[in-house]
Amino acid sequence: MSSINSCGRPILSKSPSEKEAINLLTKAGCSPKVIRHCKAVADLATRTAQKIAGNGITVDVELVRIGALLHDIGRARTHELDHAIKGADIARSFSLPEPIIRIIERHSGSGMTAAEAARLGLPKRSFLPQSLEEKIISYSDKLIEGSQELGFEEALTSFSMELGRVLGSPAINRFKKLHNELAALTGATS
Repeated sequence: MSSINSCGRPILSKSPSEKEAINLLTKAGCSPKVIRHCKAVADLATRTAQKIAGNGITVDVELVRIGALLHDIGRARTHELDHAIKGADIARSFSLPEPIIRIIERHSGSGMTAAEAARLGLPKRSFLPQSLEEKIISYSDKLIEGSQELGFEEALTSFSMELGRVLGSPAINRFKKLHNELAALTGATS
């Protein structure tokens, strides 16, 4: 599956396994607390993807599982909003596949528009989740606080108090829209 590059980093020809993803989090320098959070997000995101797949909708459940495990790899360097961008850089250094890099880069705050990113001092480009897999992980991340799963209303309150203050009502509305979209795909009532 992998070989080692000149910097001692693995070169991946395909998505890592679950065990390999956890090892990458450790190699990057993520704390046990971050790894527990990533595992909890992966569990919820995988269950969500499986429900969606069970409804006959095409979704890459394995990409969701591995992408969710790696979504916060950037927290090895920072716990600020730019952890997603730093995480994408780490993922590139590990030669991870592009779909995983996009998941890492687009998961924060239910995504950000280019204008929001620029206002926050991030690169001026869209960080909105595009693929269904990206949306599932971005949403699942907001429903996990630490390693505990929250209900939507509780997550919405937490999101509004933390990221809503920074990103404003458009971000809160995106989170609600994401909830409604995924509830419809899973067959849950929103």
